[in-house]
Amino acid sequence: MENDNLMEEESSILTLTDEDGQEVDFEYLDSVDYAGKEYLVLMPADQAETQIVILEVEPVDEENENYLSVNDEAVLDAVYGIFKERYKDILTFED
Repeated sequence: MENDNLMEEESSILTLTDEDGQEVDFEYLDSVDYAGKEYLVLMPADQAETQIVILEVEPVDEENENYLSVNDEAVLDAVYGIFKERYKDILTFED
């Protein structure tokens, strides 16, 4: 059981390729299901500011998936709201 706790405490870094072909590192914060879709909540790993990034998960096949930017403000607000509610006792949010 101790190993499971250690794994949870370690941050997961995802390296994604942006639309310009540049690799960008993100810290994985959470996965949120909303309206039948899955969204990743990430934070850029190399920025001084703590800005949250929300990406929609689009399954490609059993082993691969794409991550799409979300342009719908209502979806962004809803997913961010779920994330904030989950972590309200752990994190401090600035709106």
